[in-house]
Amino acid sequence: MTERTAIEFDSADFRQAMANFCTGVTVVTGLNDGVPVGFTAQSFVSLSLEPPLIAVCPGKSSSSWPRIRAAGGFCINILAADQMAICQAMAKSGADKFADIDWRSGVTGAPIIAGSLAYVDCLLHAEHEAGDHFIAVGEVKDFSLVKGDESPLLYFRSGFGVFGGM
Repeated sequence: MTERTAIEFDSADFRQAMANFCTGVTVVTGLNDGVPVGFTAQSFVSLSLEPPLIAVCPGKSSSSWPRIRAAGGFCINILAADQMAICQAMAKSGADKFADIDWRSGVTGAPIIAGSLAYVDCLLHAEHEAGDHFIAVGEVKDFSLVKGDESPLLYFRSGFGVFGGM
């Protein structure tokens, strides 16, 4: 890959450069008209402690995000290393993503996925357009560290892995 000037931009090269940043894998869930909805997301961050806020960045092309937005509440489920099948199920469009997934309702009604490392249950606080994504800010209403001794599911260079340094 070559160095570029500020005027030149190649989206494929940009994607490849960003693939060098390792992220955790989450599933964003909501309950819309009594039906669970969810999608896999790596663009997630703790935003503020006072007040407690998080941010997640769903794509504008997502068919799940508008339904979660309409619900007004959502849950960030931080996936454990052994939850690859859940990650893959939630990344698909059109299927019944929750058919084989054990979950319970959180305080906002959003699904909390069994076996996740942790969850953060939120009300939608704000939403901002950002290119081909939205930045959704969640006001934290409940959270829990569920499995403190397990490894997270990680995403790096278009592949999944596990942190094994502990």
